[in-house]
Amino acid sequence: MGEQPIFTTRAHVFQIDPTTKKNWVPASKQAVTVSYFYDSTRNSYRIISVDGSKVIINSTITPNMTFTKTSQKFGQWADSRANTVFGLGFSSEQQLAKFAEKFQEVKEAAKLARDKSQEKIETSSNHSQESGRETPSTQASSINGTDDEKASHGGPIDAHLKGDNDRLKTSLTQGSANTKKWETELQTLRESNARLIDALQESATNVEQWKKQLEECKDESDQLRKKITELEAQCNEINIEKEHNEQLSMKVQELESELAEKELELENLRKQAEIIPQLMEECELMTQKLQDAELKNKDLEDRIQTLQADLEESQHKQGNLKMELKTFLDVLDGKIDELHEFRQGLSKLGIDN
Repeated sequence: MGEQPIFTTRAHVFQIDPTTKKNWVPASKQAVTVSYFYDSTRNSYRIISVDGSKVIINSTITPNMTFTKTSQKFGQWADSRANTVFGLGFSSEQQLAKFAEKFQEVKEAAKLARDKSQEKIETSSNHSQESGRETPSTQASSINGTDDEKASHGGPIDAHLKGDNDRLKTSLTQGSANTKKWETELQTLRESNARLIDALQESATNVEQWKKQLEECKDESDQLRKKITELEAQCNEINIEKEHNEQLSMKVQELESELAEKELELENLRKQAEIIPQLMEECELMTQKLQDAELKNKDLEDRIQTLQADLEESQHKQGNLKMELKTFLDVLDGKIDELHEFRQGLSKLGIDN
């Protein structure tokens, strides 16, 4: 029958770095087929994986091997014969669990096969020892027998004893060879276990380092959260300042509109102030007329009373006009003072902002 596949899955294959014995080196660029094979002629199990034409896993499973899950989707085992540690990365936890269960089943089957082979060896060695123990009795019977029996049975017994001795020697030779082989395998398994223990210790060290890194990441995340909280508080303060500035901008706009209204009033007052020279000219004209009237009064004595009445009326009008002009000037001075105070208030408001 030869070797037959009994279980197949897909995974990313890694091997431990032979130099550092810490880092994983990818043996395949992508997920490849990983299969369990059973050899019925040798009664052995192997894990085989091929990437194209390259064999990246050829690991014979022994009862002393252990498959270890180092994470939710990653597992590893040490192969002392290949002098390396294989690692498999799966796409799901279910695939890893199935592969681990199959590894345990194959390991138990390999253990049973080894126990059966040891039983056969012990049985054959026991048969050889029993045949060796029967030989002296036969010799004793032949020695204690009659001379006729010695003569008739001496030759075949010697041949039988010689054959048993040869088989015993062969069994002892095979037993010693198997003992050396088992000692070699035991030493190999011890070395494999030592490497596996080292790998597990390194894995535990890596786990501790990862835990420390995780704690550091948590601390950094807490610090970042605090910074984010502080930045949010600063943003809130900035928003409050923006609202305050918007309110101040609205007040400035209101004051600017009021200032524009005041400037319009001032412009109107200036226009009204432009009329004053005309009034002054009129006053001067009236004064000139008055002077002319006074001159004419000398010449026109007969009309003096009428002119005096006209003069009194003109003087009365002039007095009223002067009073109005004075009142207007007082109002203008008040408006100018208010405008000056308003500008001073605006200048102070601008400095405070």
